[in-house]
Amino acid sequence: MPNAALIALTSPLLLGEVPEAALKGPDAPHVETAQTVEFTHANAASSSVTAGASIGLISLQWSLASAQSQTGPQEEEPQEPETRDENDPDEIDDAAGEQARDADGNIIVVEGTYGPPRNDPVAAFNEESYRITQDLDETFVEPVAYAYRDGLPGPIRDGLGNVVKNLGEPNNALNFLLQGKVGKSIETLGRLLINSTLGLGGVIDIAEKPGIGLPHRRNGFANTMGFYGVGQGPYLYLPVTGATTARDIIGSGLDQLLLPTVVGEPFNRLEFTVPFYLISNLDARLEVDEELKAIDQTIDPYAARRDTYLWRRARDIALLKGEEPPPRPAILREIEEGVDYDLDEDIEGEGSPSETGADVPPPTPLSAVIITRPVTNAR
Repeated sequence: MPNAALIALTSPLLLGEVPEAALKGPDAPHVETAQTVEFTHANAASSSVTAGASIGLISLQWSLASAQSQTGPQEEEPQEPETRDENDPDEIDDAAGEQARDADGNIIVVEGTYGPPRNDPVAAFNEESYRITQDLDETFVEPVAYAYRDGLPGPIRDGLGNVVKNLGEPNNALNFLLQGKVGKSIETLGRLLINSTLGLGGVIDIAEKPGIGLPHRRNGFANTMGFYGVGQGPYLYLPVTGATTARDIIGSGLDQLLLPTVVGEPFNRLEFTVPFYLISNLDARLEVDEELKAIDQTIDPYAARRDTYLWRRARDIALLKGEEPPPRPAILREIEEGVDYDLDEDIEGEGSPSETGADVPPPTPLSAVIITRPVTNAR
């Protein structure tokens, strides 16, 4: 049986501190607490091992004074607060996140902020609405739009589209006037007069022909609100309406009420409103068909549609104010590489090449409230 004194001396390695009373026994050696007890334990297979050998020898040193001094509360030394070197590329701003390293020394970044993007506060709802809307577009809207395009001769389809444009001219002219652009308001009214008479009720766009040269300029109450500083509000992707904002929804409602409330008959009757909005939506769907295909090829089609829509609306307002348009997002440049736009129309009617030298597509008609219309608003 092991010697009791040896157990007592080696117990701090196994059980922690040893009470002083544990050393007081009939066989316990007298140990001064201020001294250090040293002993060696040789390996049983080694009969002649000198002190300090690294094989078969364990050197144990234990001070009772040191052990007893640890029984009281320990005071922690104050630690210097952690500092960050802003010039060190490995340091990450607390506002953006924290970093750590794995066993291989690779940097692991844990984001510090979560939630939807600032410009898309109801992203969860919008993404679900987007998914449902795309399914509806694939099974219903797209086939109907293609049947409309392929089933009607081009001149007839163009004539119907011209009629829809002509009926939107009063709204365009009114909003140019509200924005203080009197010259463009008069030109728009001139288009309405010429196309309504010489153009057979708007079937033929005579006003844009050479010699007259009055281009179609789209406008609406949403633009007027933005012109006077009303914010766009949260981004929304709604069934049937598609990509929009709170400001654009209000503006669209005012646009659509103008003819039925101010003019009345026949614009407030279903036999007029249903064909009017059906043709508007089908034309708008065909207008953005190439872009829809390009967007669907991106890594995140929902985000691509949102970003292109919000940029174009910001651009529209900037052009109305005569300000520098915001820079195009990278995803838009990628999308537009394979999309050919018709630049005959613009809010300001000038073809609107952007400040970067690249062509910018015109906004979609105000009345076009189409399901998958990501690039324009219902204005």
